[in-house]
Amino acid sequence: MGSKDGRIMGDENVHCAFFYGTLMVPEVFYSVCYNSKEVAPEIAKLHAFHPAILHGYCRRRVESADYPGITEDPEHEVFGTYTTGLTKANMEKLDFFEGSQYERRKVKVKLLTKVGDAKGVGNVEGEERTAEVYVYLNKNELESKEWDLEEFRREKLQRWTRAGYVFEDCDPNHPASVAAE
Repeated sequence: MGSKDGRIMGDENVHCAFFYGTLMVPEVFYSVCYNSKEVAPEIAKLHAFHPAILHGYCRRRVESADYPGITEDPEHEVFGTYTTGLTKANMEKLDFFEGSQYERRKVKVKLLTKVGDAKGVGNVEGEERTAEVYVYLNKNELESKEWDLEEFRREKLQRWTRAGYVFEDCDPNHPASVAAE
């Protein structure tokens, strides 16, 4: 039985996350968590993807990479996807995928009841939810340029969703760290 925040009642091993980069695209998420960009309807139904905003962080492109990182910045906010139904196994795969460049932290995000334009004009914020997010650890490796989801979809998505690609550069000995609560 589900609860209104997307967690399965009575199961503490189910997580919610805020994705702000490549994992906003369900095909990339499924490639990471299930090793295929297409999953059975029974698997797809386990997860919900909601537009959301994370206040107090800034998203930038990682130097020489197809993906972004976020760092704390009280003057900014980040548009992303609040994703529900993540299992412990999903989180372990995500930690491996993100690697030691990131730290997984708990944050508060606002679900969007209306999505505005690319600059956020017209966004209407709704309920606040707790989510886990991957924060980039080395600000010096981030470009000043904002990461662009539509550019990623146009120019990189096909490569990121081919079998085996998402883990090619991952180091099994250096998953993302998890911040103490």
